[in-house]
Amino acid sequence: MVRQSSVESTESCSVPPPLPVDFFQGSLLEKMFDNRFRTLRERKAAKPTLKSKVYNFLERPTGWKCFLYHFSVFSLVLICLILSVLSTVESYSKPASEALFLMEVFLVLFFGVEYSVRLWAAGCRSKYLGILGRLKFARKPISIIDLCVVIASLFVISVGSEGKVFATSAIRGVRFLQILRMLHVDRQGGTWFYKFLFSLFTRKISKHKFRRLLGSVVFIHRQELITTLYIGFLGLIFASYFVYLAERDTQQIGPDGRPAFGSYADALWWGVITMTTIGYGDVVPQTWIGRIVASCFAIFAISFFALPAGILGSGFALKVQQKQRQKHFNRQIPAAATLIQCLWRCYAADKSSKSIATWYIKTF
Repeated sequence: MVRQSSVESTESCSVPPPLPVDFFQGSLLEKMFDNRFRTLRERKAAKPTLKSKVYNFLERPTGWKCFLYHFSVFSLVLICLILSVLSTVESYSKPASEALFLMEVFLVLFFGVEYSVRLWAAGCRSKYLGILGRLKFARKPISIIDLCVVIASLFVISVGSEGKVFATSAIRGVRFLQILRMLHVDRQGGTWFYKFLFSLFTRKISKHKFRRLLGSVVFIHRQELITTLYIGFLGLIFASYFVYLAERDTQQIGPDGRPAFGSYADALWWGVITMTTIGYGDVVPQTWIGRIVASCFAIFAISFFALPAGILGSGFALKVQQKQRQKHFNRQIPAAATLIQCLWRCYAADKSSKSIATWYIKTF
């Protein structure tokens, strides 16, 4: 009786049977975590808010809409820069200055609104919440540059500096760093520019063209090359402008009988000749400040503009090495296949083999 009761007690306290396998196969789990079983608060949290959409649009651009917006900003800055150059040329000074003033007013309003929207949208991230978070976002280098551009533009427009409008445009040239920030120098190609432009480019051009040596090397290193050219363009703009400020009051006469640095276009011509290490010698800085700027710019140009040649050279070397490795591998494939085939035939024709396979080779 005691044994029977003990057995019954052990059976009553036994471990419950294991869960069925279907419980872990996804259908039940999907029902458990389906949207129908979520609360209203979880549904609202799962949907992206307007603030997060605006933040991703400005700070993490993807898609053709972001491309159009940022490319439009780039075009506005470039047009303002061209008008600034033309405003220093005597024959185009008056119409260019009038158009530049209108561009100044529009860009001040546009950049001011954009800066305010960036500050507001940054609150979607936890580290930028509240006043302290907004100040943390405003301390970012690119945010400081945006604020300096807006303040400098407001100052020049309010003072009305005729003939010196390019001072603001030179500062606004740093605005190009907004686009430089998007050019991540890596091999992922995850920027708004590359995702959109090269997706369209590769749709129209067949893939076999990129397999050629030159095209493939340039395409693989496109980000490094464009970033290098972009930084060089910024260096050319600012170095030429500083030399123009230092040399415009000198009495140096150029080969055509006009002042050597009479306009910013003349300074850009000198900058291009110096940057490419051609050095015609027709225009040279005369002041000590101009010579110091020219020396620093020459060192920068020699050390920096040699990078594309090094990038392309290393890319060609790696591509040639890859092609040689592929050729060597292709030569080994037939020999390896023949060896495997011969060994398989020997194994299949062996009468002493204990294989239980369904095939059997009969020898006659």
